[in-house]
Amino acid sequence: MTGGWHALKMSKMQGGDNKDNGPGRGTAVITRTKTKTKKPSLYRVLILNDDYTPMEFVIHILERFFQKDREAATRIMLHVHNHGVGECGIYTFEVAETKVSQVMDFARQNQHPLQCVMEKK
Repeated sequence: MTGGWHALKMSKMQGGDNKDNGPGRGTAVITRTKTKTKKPSLYRVLILNDDYTPMEFVIHILERFFQKDREAATRIMLHVHNHGVGECGIYTFEVAETKVSQVMDFARQNQHPLQCVMEKK
């Protein structure tokens, strides 16, 4: 074998006291770099209020696509109704994008103009 750990060990063993190898020969500093994984950006999924989508349908959306219980879904729906917008959850980009698509598709299939959007947190 040449190079790497084996060569370093062999040069030390064969060199004896390292008198003829010159200064600094036979020693090595090995550094290990740690890779830090960056946390993914998060996105808020929001439902927007409109004057046509029934409140019960919004509750159903929140239960079905965001796994909210009845009480939480009702609370979010009322927030949307009173403030014009409400947060359904916070997700990574791909998950948020999927949820927005699912909600929009389901609303269209049921002939509701409900709008669902995502924004970077």
